Amino acid sequence: MEKYIYNEQNGLWYELQGDYYIPCLVLDEEETQPIGMWGRRYLRYIKEHRPVLHTTLLLSGKLNGHIAEIDNRATEMFDRLVKQLAEKEGITEQLKAQDQMAWVGAMNNIRNAAEEIVNAEVIFA
Repeated sequence: MEKYIYNEQNGLWYELQGDYYIPCLVLDEEETQPIGMWGRRYLRYIKEHRPVLHTTLLLSGKLNGHIAEIDNRATEMFDRLVKQLAEKEGITEQLKAQDQMAWVGAMNNIRNAAEEIVNAEVIFA
């Protein structure tokens, strides 16, 4: 028996494995993009709470691209929110120079608030 055979009806190659011919299937290479904190958080969320979406994206080869898009959107939203909330609260470089501990405390509060908003609007939506 031949090691490889070609089926013209379906256009697939088959490889002999023991007594059976198994189709030679290869998934397309998925572009890998760097994933940040928000992307990892979103990936964990869809694995645990939306397994059908995770499996669909994984099998279609679009998982990494989708997670990178969510990561970029969440990062941009977080940065924009931190800037806007700091302006609204009056947190300036002048406060940073005068009282560093007050500035750190205020910025931590702003970052936590922005993180909660991004989680609710982008990650867990």
